[in-house]
Amino acid sequence: MLDSLLKAGSDMAVAEAPPFVAGEWGGGGPELTRTGPYLRRVVSRTTTATGEEVARALACARAGARTVAGLAPAFRADILDRASLAATAHREGLARLLALELGKPVRDGLGEVDRVADTFAVCAAEARRIGGETLPVAGWARGVGDTAFTYRAPAGVALAITPFNAPANLLAHKLGASFAAGNTTLVKGPPQAPAATAAVVALLLESGMPPQAVQLLHGGGEVGALLCAADEVAVISFTGSADTGREVARAAGAKRLVLELGGNAATIVCEDADLEQAARQCARTGYSNSGQSCVSVQRVYVHSSRYEPFLDHFAAAVGELRVGDPLHPDTDVGAMVDDDAAERVVRWSAEAAAAGARVVCGGTREGATAAPTIVAGPPPDSPVVSREVFGALVAVLPYDDFEAVLATCNESHYGLQAGLFTHDMRRVLTAWRELETGALIVGGTSNYRLDHVPFGGVKSSGFGRETPRSMIEDYTVVKTLLLRDLSIWGDATDTGAGA
Repeated sequence: MLDSLLKAGSDMAVAEAPPFVAGEWGGGGPELTRTGPYLRRVVSRTTTATGEEVARALACARAGARTVAGLAPAFRADILDRASLAATAHREGLARLLALELGKPVRDGLGEVDRVADTFAVCAAEARRIGGETLPVAGWARGVGDTAFTYRAPAGVALAITPFNAPANLLAHKLGASFAAGNTTLVKGPPQAPAATAAVVALLLESGMPPQAVQLLHGGGEVGALLCAADEVAVISFTGSADTGREVARAAGAKRLVLELGGNAATIVCEDADLEQAARQCARTGYSNSGQSCVSVQRVYVHSSRYEPFLDHFAAAVGELRVGDPLHPDTDVGAMVDDDAAERVVRWSAEAAAAGARVVCGGTREGATAAPTIVAGPPPDSPVVSREVFGALVAVLPYDDFEAVLATCNESHYGLQAGLFTHDMRRVLTAWRELETGALIVGGTSNYRLDHVPFGGVKSSGFGRETPRSMIEDYTVVKTLLLRDLSIWGDATDTGAGA
């Protein structure tokens, strides 16, 4: 399957990306096609899961859970290590699929596949670390004479629902960590990237993952809702919009959830910052993947004394970005996921301009390709400030007081990551303490992530942390063994010595 998907991408043919259920590729549901946002033609095809296929996938996952749980951690880790090497070996072909299905520049796609390889390697390392602890029960009188241990057992059946913007790496996180923990996993991929999703699943299977360990289904929200509500599912990891996340939580009921739900991230540029460096980083990370990242630079607050010089540097850096064919190796900004997403950038920048802001550059689109847009000085209640653009648009606003700008950043409903450019450690510690975000990036923008470091937010950005170690904790349950009247600690309560 992997070879056929990669060959289709190489030949510019339609990639056939069927579901994988009960150990077999293929499905009988309604056809689901993906039109590439840059090529404007069908680039991949799959089938939408039927109710019968969902039921069969759930039954197979439940039946296979015990088999997968019985695999030694070393065996699971070896498979993940092989998958890491395979991702590197196929990086160009996988990046090409991402470019065709999503309009993501090959340059960004190669970076995503490199992260897939890293993520699988980290998952392998974490699989080898799973263990438990000896509890200090004899430290309290009622525990004297007893011994207690714990270990982390697989939760059973996990559900991974992945988004379109980083379908390969986010699937690697969810499926890789779930398998490392000893679970079987149901994967509901994004309708916009069936081939890229199927390719990652196929890569794992060809690296030795047992077929009982994964079921892949395609479709929209109706398929996701059926899976979320299923009694067979023990834990759900979802990445997507806040609105859809709330629907997932409602459908899931009393299940364990890890939700990463987006943001409208802020970056602060203080008066002591290197303006050129800050401007270059904001340009590079504000428009990578056309701004379609939950931590993409959306709001940049610059000290008033440096505001205009920063805008000049920023506009110059954005002007150097190459916009166009995502398959060209030098392209920086490709297409957005569809025309509606690109139109959102155009519409919101026009609304900000009508409210008094200045559109420094961009504000236009060609099909699904939105020109990199800078909006200077928009009102705080305009959508480009108060809502998640998830597109090729960055708003730049002046500020006068550091404490006040921290409060302004916190007015957002979201709280995923923030960036800060300063050399003042007192400001760094103040911002780390006061900002209502899951992480603060100092010397960089909000759009920076290491896949082995905890990642997640607060408020409407969700809860839980998506990194292999953290996810393994979510994907496992603590089981305790208590031995009555059998102690490794000693059970004497009196030395017998006289006064």
